[in-house]
Amino acid sequence: MRNKKEPKNKVILTSKEISELFVEAIVTIILLIIVNIAISVMLSSIISNTPALNEAVFESRTSFVRNLNTDIFLSGKNILIPVLLILDIIFLYWRLIRRYRQMQQRHIISELHYIANGNYGHRIPFELRGDLARLVDSINGLVDSTVTAIEEERRIEKSKDELITNISHDIRTPLTSIIGYLGLIEDRQYHSEEELLKYTHTAFVKTKQMKSLVDDLFEYTKARQPSSPVNLITFDMVQLIEQLAADFELEARNKGIIIETTAQPQQLEMEGDTEKLVRVFNNLLSNALKYGEGADKIVIQLEKTGTEAVISVKNNGKMIPKQSLDSLFDRFYRVEESRSQETGGTGLGLAIAQSIVALHGGYIYAKSNPDWTSFIIHLPLVGNNQSKCKIY
Repeated sequence: MRNKKEPKNKVILTSKEISELFVEAIVTIILLIIVNIAISVMLSSIISNTPALNEAVFESRTSFVRNLNTDIFLSGKNILIPVLLILDIIFLYWRLIRRYRQMQQRHIISELHYIANGNYGHRIPFELRGDLARLVDSINGLVDSTVTAIEEERRIEKSKDELITNISHDIRTPLTSIIGYLGLIEDRQYHSEEELLKYTHTAFVKTKQMKSLVDDLFEYTKARQPSSPVNLITFDMVQLIEQLAADFELEARNKGIIIETTAQPQQLEMEGDTEKLVRVFNNLLSNALKYGEGADKIVIQLEKTGTEAVISVKNNGKMIPKQSLDSLFDRFYRVEESRSQETGGTGLGLAIAQSIVALHGGYIYAKSNPDWTSFIIHLPLVGNNQSKCKIY
C-alpha cells in the first residue's frame, strides 16, 4: 500500500516511438498527396466529360466572383486545394493522435505488468484525459483494493496462527497435568486413598479449566460471526444491571468489595439480546473482582445520552498500565504475562464482550487512572433486528 500519492506525469515517449510517429506522419502525407492527385484528376475528368456539370460549376464560380467581388474562385484549383488541405490536416492529426494513444496504452500495459510482477506499492503515474484517464484510475483503484485484500488476508492468517498457538498453549498445560496425574493413578503410584483423591481432584480441576477454555472459545467464535442471531427484546436496562449487581454481591462482600449502581433516568427501556448482554456484564464484573487489585468498590453507572445508553463498570483498584490498556480486548491477551491459569482466565472474556457489543451496533473501550479503571459501553436504544418481541 502506498503511503502517499505518487505525482502524475505525462507519458514520455521513447526515441523509438518518436521515430515511429515521424515515419507515420511522412507515410500519411505521401499517401494523402497521392490521394489528392487522384481526386483532382478524377474530378477534372468527370467535370470535363459532363457538360451539364461543367456548366453548373462555371455558373457557381461566376456567382461567387460577382457576390464576393473577387476573382479567386475563377480557378477550380483555388477552391479544391484548400478544401483538400484542410481535410488532409484533419486526417493527419487523427492518425497521429490515434497512434499516440496506442503508445500510451502500451505504456499503461507496461506499468501494469510491472505491478503484476509483485511491485504492489507502485501505481500508474500518468496524467491522461478521457477514457484512458478513467482506465488508469480504475486500474490504480483495483490495485489498491487488491493490496488491501492481500494485507487483510495476511493479517487474518497471522491472527489464525496466533489463535492456534495460544489455544495449543492453554490446552497443553492442563492436558499435560491431567495425563500426568492419571498416569500416576494408572500405574498405582500413590500411597494412600487421600493421595489418590488429591490426584483425581487435580485432574478434575484441570479438566474444568479445559472446558472453560473450550466454552469461551465457542462463545467467542459465535459472537464474532456477523450473521450470529441477535434476539432483540425490549427490557429495562436499569433493572438488568441492578439484578446483576445483586448476583455478584455475595462474592464481592467475601472480598471486601462493595458494588454500587447509579442510573439516570431510573428506568430505561431499550432493545437488545439480554442473554448476550448479561454475558458482557458478567465478564466485566468477574474481571473487576478478579483483577481489581486493592479495590474496595465497584460502581456500575448508567445514563442516557441521545439515542444511546452509556454504561460504565469501574473499580478503584490498581491502575492498568497504558501499554496493556491498548491490548485489553485482543483475544487471549492477559495483563499478567505468565499466562498462568491459576491467576488468569482464558483471555477471551473481554474479546467476547467486545464482539457482543458490536453485534448490538455499539462499542466498548477502557480507561484507567490512579483513581478508577473503567470499562465504558455505548449501546443504541433501538436495535436493527426485524424479529423482536416485547417483555411485559
